[in-house]
Amino acid sequence: MRNTVLSYLLLPLFAGLAFSVTAAPTDTPVTQPVPMVSQKITGSALLNLNQADAATLQRELNGIGKAKAEAIVAYREANGAFASVDELLEIKGIGNALLERNRDKLSVE
Repeated sequence: MRNTVLSYLLLPLFAGLAFSVTAAPTDTPVTQPVPMVSQKITGSALLNLNQADAATLQRELNGIGKAKAEAIVAYREANGAFASVDELLEIKGIGNALLERNRDKLSVE
């Protein structure tokens, strides 16, 4: 029984050692892939938060549906023009991730 227990303990040890030797890095340097950035070319470069209607906001921004687009317009009507793009964080349902996803598409004029 002792031999069986030892074989169950030593087998994974040797198997793990063999795997780590084969998975060891080689001397050749690994080059990092270069991310490809695609840009959508439109007539206007940025969407002005102070002028866009709900339909335009919904169409042009990622993750913005009808309800959030209408909330943006309602906030603008209730509080006046946006002073900065970061002011979108005041709207319920719009968080940092959603803002960062769309920041390069937005402007405030």
